[in-house]
Amino acid sequence: MQRKTVELWVGVFVLLGLLALGVLAFKVSNLSGSSIGNGYTITAHFDNIGGLTLKAPVSMAGVRIGRVKEIRVDPDDYRAVVSMLIDGRFDSLPADTSAAILTAGLLGAQYVGLEPGGDDTYLVDGDQLYLTQSALVLEQLIGRMLFSKAAGETE
Repeated sequence: MQRKTVELWVGVFVLLGLLALGVLAFKVSNLSGSSIGNGYTITAHFDNIGGLTLKAPVSMAGVRIGRVKEIRVDPDDYRAVVSMLIDGRFDSLPADTSAAILTAGLLGAQYVGLEPGGDDTYLVDGDQLYLTQSALVLEQLIGRMLFSKAAGETE
């Protein structure tokens, strides 16, 4: 009888451990439900988004204020259109806010960084950011550097 009780408790602890690992995996992979309440959506056009993914953070001054909601290509100008869901608590972003695709660390994940402007009017649901800076693609930078060095040696 005592052996069955011990086995039951071991099973319960193993189950709780697996459940905790599952919750941790969802938190780390950003698959858990969005914690953004009464948010609003803004969009921005970029020439190159690099490795930006859905649900990537949208940050301002290092504070996460939203998530990337949708990424698509504009059929008119063939630029990437990034839709961002901004938390409703941050409802006083100036209309001339700029967006840049940044990298966390040297080779880390990419995210959208917002830099507030000085306009007196604020962004509302459906607004578009016009001041954008595309992602720096490391491979392109290395290629340009190698090409410029090779071109300099031929002169």
